[in-house]
Amino acid sequence: MAKKRKICVVTGSRAEYGILFCLLGKIIQDKDLKLQLVVTGAHLAKEYGLTYKQIEKDGFRIDARIPIIDPKNSDTELGINKAIARGILGFAQAYKKIRPDIVVLLGDRYEIFAAAIAAYVARIPIAHIHGGETTAGAIDEGFRHSITKMSYIHFPSIRQYAKRIIRMGESPDRVFVFGSPAIDCIKKVKLLPKRQLEKELGFLLDNPFAVVTYHPETLGGIDCFSQAKNLLKALDILNLRVVFTYPGADIGSSIIYREIVRYTKRNSHKAKVFNSLGQVRYLSLLRYADLMIGNSSSGIHEAPSFKLPVVNIGNRQKDRYKAINVIDCACSVESIVKAAKVSLNKKFKKKLINLKNSFGDGKASNRIKKILKLVKINTELSAKHFYDDKWIKATNLK
Repeated sequence: MAKKRKICVVTGSRAEYGILFCLLGKIIQDKDLKLQLVVTGAHLAKEYGLTYKQIEKDGFRIDARIPIIDPKNSDTELGINKAIARGILGFAQAYKKIRPDIVVLLGDRYEIFAAAIAAYVARIPIAHIHGGETTAGAIDEGFRHSITKMSYIHFPSIRQYAKRIIRMGESPDRVFVFGSPAIDCIKKVKLLPKRQLEKELGFLLDNPFAVVTYHPETLGGIDCFSQAKNLLKALDILNLRVVFTYPGADIGSSIIYREIVRYTKRNSHKAKVFNSLGQVRYLSLLRYADLMIGNSSSGIHEAPSFKLPVVNIGNRQKDRYKAINVIDCACSVESIVKAAKVSLNKKFKKKLINLKNSFGDGKASNRIKKILKLVKINTELSAKHFYDDKWIKATNLK
């Protein structure tokens, strides 16, 4: 009997797990592969809802838990640095124990950066999903591109990002453009009827209502308190019903979370906050929402599938490819209100009727799984060479 190839997938947040969900299922279904799931970051933190429980509820076995967040010091520069240090050690120990053949990482979070360092030092090939993108308003920008340089197999969501990876010196033979696995889940998941969703949330989704996810803009010129205040003042002016989701575990996130909680207590008749909605409820919300407000990558990747208008605040998603459903605005009360009014306009919504999601056709997970299964693991995967632009043609992309 042939030995199964061990594919280790790392997840540290609810959003990332939602994107990886279908890929995890494809790996489990393949008789030649063995899924190893390592959970870390916000999944194991009480303040973020202990979302590892949802992973287990979904039927996935967790092979290693790596707690890195200190609840007393989770969103400061020192706290993030300590989390990275704990993560490097924890991942190194986990890899030594479970001995994966390939480590699969997604995105740009600091916990994923720690997972990449440990795998790179252990000479375990890294497959990176969603490389080549930008997060100009957050320190995640440096993490993402560092992970790319430590990775051997690349799965960018669109050709534009693939070309950027190649310009960073990565071989086009190891860059595969299959789209985002997030789109696979949208096509697969059975969404909830509106009344059932309202019952589960304990909140009426009367029109107009907005889904709001705002993360700290850690490299911006506005402090987190002012960012939160400007957003909440704009929501008051707009008089929307609002479902908030927690900000990510970033520098300054507790400040934004605190202000959101205060706002929902004052406005319980029209606003509610959730630390974790779960994939089905979150996607169902996007289906029925009138608009999304904030700076989440979900507004870039998932929202086009629902023809959902998005008010994208500030620089966190600057320089990313965006569909016509996204309206960029500054982090000021006036700019947010103006952008939201445009997005709610019938004329603007009419422009989105034929919108198609450019980030995939719903088959990315299976294609990624096939590469993970068939790619040759040899010395070339642990001894990379820098490929100069003048030596290659980006048109060679898979």
